[in-house]
Amino acid sequence: MGLRFLLAAFLFCTSFHAMAQVPSPQVQKHNRILFKGGFAHIGNGSVIASSCIGVEKGKIVLVKNALTYQITKAEWDTIIDINGRHIYPGFIATNLTLGLTEIDAVRATVDSKEVGEFNAHVRALTAFNTDSKLIYTVRTNGVLYTQATPRGGIVSGSSSIMALDGWNWEDAVLKMDDGIHLNWPEKYKRTGWWAEPGTSNVNEKYIESKQKIEDFYQAASAYLNEKDPAEIDLRYEAMRNLIYGKARLYFHADFASEINDIIDFGRKFKINNPVIIGGYDAHLLADRLKENGFSVMLGRAHDLPEFEEDMTYSYYQKASVLAMTGIPFCLQGAGDMEAMNARNLPFLAGTAWAYGLTEEEAVGAISLNAAKIMGVDDRIGSLEVGKDASLFVSEGNALDMRSNRVVIGMVEGRFIDLNNHQKQLAKKYTDKYQIQLTE
Repeated sequence: MGLRFLLAAFLFCTSFHAMAQVPSPQVQKHNRILFKGGFAHIGNGSVIASSCIGVEKGKIVLVKNALTYQITKAEWDTIIDINGRHIYPGFIATNLTLGLTEIDAVRATVDSKEVGEFNAHVRALTAFNTDSKLIYTVRTNGVLYTQATPRGGIVSGSSSIMALDGWNWEDAVLKMDDGIHLNWPEKYKRTGWWAEPGTSNVNEKYIESKQKIEDFYQAASAYLNEKDPAEIDLRYEAMRNLIYGKARLYFHADFASEINDIIDFGRKFKINNPVIIGGYDAHLLADRLKENGFSVMLGRAHDLPEFEEDMTYSYYQKASVLAMTGIPFCLQGAGDMEAMNARNLPFLAGTAWAYGLTEEEAVGAISLNAAKIMGVDDRIGSLEVGKDASLFVSEGNALDMRSNRVVIGMVEGRFIDLNNHQKQLAKKYTDKYQIQLTE
């Protein structure tokens, strides 16, 4: 028994020592890097057909037209000729449980929801798992950032904006506790399911639920105005940045009747930078939303319409309809199996492009627009001088599932591994059975 114990202890110490030798993903082996000759989608609506993108110390230091820029080899440690491939800012997946959920059907791997109605003190930040296998499959398609978002209750908690690369959540965080998420109650409760929709009935508890939200907000304000509260209340403490205008309030709602009440709530409590998440009917209230400074994170484009009388392509067109109103918006993919489906974010934008947006508007809807709405556009969202060097290179157009083939990825100036377990399995079986995959 003693010999077994000593052997186990030796193996543990050996494996721990080996783990300690793994280099941190923060290590930077290149000083000045130049990507030349790529078709650059800047993210702000402009393109450079043959570009030079320079990177130094994790930042973009040069954005030029390769046809007019004189390259001096001595100035760059590494020059990468991407030869007509497409280069993009890292795409941003907003309002997702990516990093908080691994397998939806296995409760032990789901860390996105807490019990209770008002959980303002719950933080997605510290639950974010940088070792999630899903992260590697998602960034393979160019999605390099996510807004890790809690679920459940009336007030779910605070989200944080995370890079999909890092040793732990402290390495990965771009902006912690960027806002509080509030699930606004529905005025009408629908019955049935998508295959057999039932009738819609008035939610008799709607007024009561709405009053609960107002009472909570007022109680938090009163608590924070006390110089020396008798007891520390973590729920109210978590509302501090929101009430003092330093964080956003994300309202999860779809329909016009609720959005109208949300606008009134925002006016009453003078909410800074309010955001609607979902916004199926947001275009119907465009004037009021713009007047009151609202932005919209539009619901998943690959979804069925909400009402029987809507056309099957209603969701596909939502982005272009919203764009015409002038309301700031971005695309997001919350819904069934949302963590694993985060890799499809570029193709949601591709659908919006096919149904009314221009190509560069579609790129912006998952890059710079999202960054602006969350207040991080000074660091990410576009290929502009001074911003973080978080970008990727694709063989073809990244919004098209047939041509999206990411060959280089970079987060804050660090090259990232684009391999994942799905690629490994594909190689394993194609090698065994000598299958030639078509591109």
